Amino acid sequence: MLTHDEKRDYIRMDVDCDITYRLADSDQVSTGRCTTLSGAGVSFIANRPFDIGLALEVSILPKTPITPPMTAFIEVVRSVKQGDGTYEIAASIKSIKGN
Repeated sequence: MLTHDEKRDYIRMDVDCDITYRLADSDQVSTGRCTTLSGAGVSFIANRPFDIGLALEVSILPKTPITPPMTAFIEVVRSVKQGDGTYEIAASIKSIKGN
């Protein structure tokens, strides 16, 4: 049974799946690893930092075919360099893109 101990509107789930991302005004797509997901935000590992406030489009690609992929528009709220040289990007979900 899940408990809701955090002081959040949505429960944050740990995930481990592929994510693609691109700047809102670009066609260049990059790949990373999605690490957490909630109804209001997402965090993922990227090979580069992003400025706070930057708009991105992301597509989260679950490992199982029973779960559909999700495409969303996000705004970066944090970008932290990790020990291995990658960056943990935290962002708020601004909208979900429909099919």
